[in-house]
Amino acid sequence: MPIDAAKAVAAEPRSGEITWDRKDVQLYHLGLGAGVPATDPDELRYTLESRLHVLPSFATVAGAGSPGVISGLSMPGVDVDLARVLHGGQRVELHRPIPVEGKAVATGRIAAVYDKGKAAVLVMRTEVADAEGPLWTNDAQIFVRGEGGWGGDRGPSTRLEPPTGEPDRTVERPIREDQALLYRLSGDLNPLHADPEFAKLAGFDRPILHGLCTYGMTLKAVVDTLLGGDVTRVRSYTTRFAGVVFPGETLRIRMWQGGGSGGVRVAVSAVERGDAPVLADTIVEHS
Repeated sequence: MPIDAAKAVAAEPRSGEITWDRKDVQLYHLGLGAGVPATDPDELRYTLESRLHVLPSFATVAGAGSPGVISGLSMPGVDVDLARVLHGGQRVELHRPIPVEGKAVATGRIAAVYDKGKAAVLVMRTEVADAEGPLWTNDAQIFVRGEGGWGGDRGPSTRLEPPTGEPDRTVERPIREDQALLYRLSGDLNPLHADPEFAKLAGFDRPILHGLCTYGMTLKAVVDTLLGGDVTRVRSYTTRFAGVVFPGETLRIRMWQGGGSGGVRVAVSAVERGDAPVLADTIVEHS
């Protein structure tokens, strides 16, 4: 069997130093579409070094995402075909605000392996800490098609009951034609997001946008719309990748405030394809 669940979970974690500076942060924000209008004071918090703050989803690309998903797929007990791998979901938990410049140690391991029958799910956890203590924890849920069925733990269900009633806020965010080309400079150089021929081999008629770009765009919309532009209020951010989106399309982001629960429920769809789902089961927990 290509995946030995017990061996994978028991494997020694892998650690490495990561660094980032204000240019990395600015490039990431620009890759999400920040800076429009360019002189808007609210946008300058994402683009101008003298006012810069860090959107918490930057945690997914800091240090170019090191140690990253590909590193995790080479852990002991894991031997899979990358063509069968899908990024199923993402969670970032913030322990304190991310500094504009930093040096930290990222420690990655496989926290769990679940048997979904027709697929295996790897939970790849990366914990990041600097000299002052923990900064953030990333959990990536990786689906490996065709690798389930060994009788293992199915794991928790990530599906949530959909929000009820009309959303409290709905915003639309256009995706530029060149957005994937800019976003990929933050570390994810997968040709699926840039090369039309490679995209066709993967079953798409053109390159698709990075799921983590949509993830970042959505968090920015929530912060700007419901959290007063204050990135430090975000405590955690969880989503399930429900579908693809293409450069040139428009995201429709619906938000439901959670009352006393300290959370915002979010659903994201592609306007031009009949509100096709893009992100689902999405929660931004905040102070």
